[in-house]
Amino acid sequence: MSEQTPLDYASAGVDTAAGDRAVELMKSAVSRTHDSTVLSATGGFAGMVDASALLGMRRPLLATSTDGVGTKIAIAQALGVHDTIGQDLVGMVVDDIVVVGARPVLMTDYIACGKVIPERIAAIVTGIARACEAVGCPLVGGETAEHPGLMAPEDYDIAGAATGVVDADLVLGPQRVRAGDVLVAMASSGLHSNGYSLVRRVVELSGADLGHEVEAFGRTLGEELLEPTRLYTKVCLDLVEALGVGEDGLHALSHVTGGGLGANLARVLPVGLGARVERGSWVVPAVFDWVRRSGRISWEALEDSLNLGVGMVAVVGADAAEEALATVRGAGIDAWVLGDVDEGDHGLSRAETDIRTVSGTKGVQGGSVELHGTYLTA
Repeated sequence: MSEQTPLDYASAGVDTAAGDRAVELMKSAVSRTHDSTVLSATGGFAGMVDASALLGMRRPLLATSTDGVGTKIAIAQALGVHDTIGQDLVGMVVDDIVVVGARPVLMTDYIACGKVIPERIAAIVTGIARACEAVGCPLVGGETAEHPGLMAPEDYDIAGAATGVVDADLVLGPQRVRAGDVLVAMASSGLHSNGYSLVRRVVELSGADLGHEVEAFGRTLGEELLEPTRLYTKVCLDLVEALGVGEDGLHALSHVTGGGLGANLARVLPVGLGARVERGSWVVPAVFDWVRRSGRISWEALEDSLNLGVGMVAVVGADAAEEALATVRGAGIDAWVLGDVDEGDHGLSRAETDIRTVSGTKGVQGGSVELHGTYLTA
C-alpha cells in the first residue's frame, strides 16, 4: 500500500484561514450598516436586532423576502468587477419588502464559491454593505461557503434575505387601489438584475465585445450591463410619509423585476380593475434598444423580460399625483405619469396592434394591465 499524505480540511479544498481573512477585510464595511438597534458583532453565530420599537406599533407585521442576482454575476466575473453586484442583491430583496410599505430592519447574505479568494469575497460583501447603508438596513449576518469539487475555483453565487416591519393599518396593496388612481413611474438605472439570460445570449450571438465602447452608452458595453440596480426603499418610504396611506394618498407599489412592467403591475391591482399604461410616456433607455436590435427581439418579448426603463411604480390617488412626482424627483430619480387605473375589462383581446393586455401573472389572479401605443427610443 502506497503511503498517503495525511488529509485535512485545507487539502480537501476548504481554506478556513482565507475565510477568516475575508471577514477581516469586510468587517469595517459591514459595521457601517449597524445602528443602535444592532446588538451582535460581526462573526457571531446569529445577528440580533433590538425590536423594542415594535412595541409602539398597534399591530406590527413582519415582511420578509429572499432573492439572488441571477446570471448578471457572469458579467461581473467576466469583467473582474465584484464590488457592484452586492447592490443588485440588496435592490432585489429590500425593494420587494418596501412594496407592502415595510421598513427594512435587517438583512443577511449568503455566498457560495468554489474557492475563497478573500479580496473578492470582501469586495462582494462591501458592495452589499454599501447598499444596505444607503437604504438604512443593518447587515447583521452572512455566510461564505466554499464548495470545492462542486463549483469551479472562480465561480460564485450570492443570495440574501431581509426582514421588515409595517403596521397593519398601513399595509399597501391591491385592497387600497381604486378606479381613477394615477400610476407614477420611477426610472430604472438600466437593466437592473433581470433578464440577463436573454441579454447574455444576445451578447453571445451578436459577437459583441464587453470591452467595446458604445457611443449610445457613453461607456463600454460591459460597464453598461454591470450598472447596479437602483435602490428605491428610501424614496418609497418618503412617499409614505409625504402622501400618507389612505384614500387620497399612496395605495400600492410595484417593483418591476422579472416578467417586466405589465406582469408586475398586474400583481398589485384588484380583480375587476385594470391599468392603462402609455408606452409613449417615456423614452426607453438606449441599452434596451441595443438588446432589441442586436438580438432581433420583438418589443412584446422585450417587455415580458426587461423593465424597459421603469423600475418602480407608485399607485396613488389622483389628487396626490403631483406631490408624488415632486417627492420622487426630489430624491434625484426621474418620474412621470405612466397611466391610470380604470374599471374597464382589460381581459378582452383587442384588434388594435398597439394594445396588449397582461393579466394573471406570477400566480396572482388580480387585475389586468393594458399597454397602449408604441415605445419611444432615443
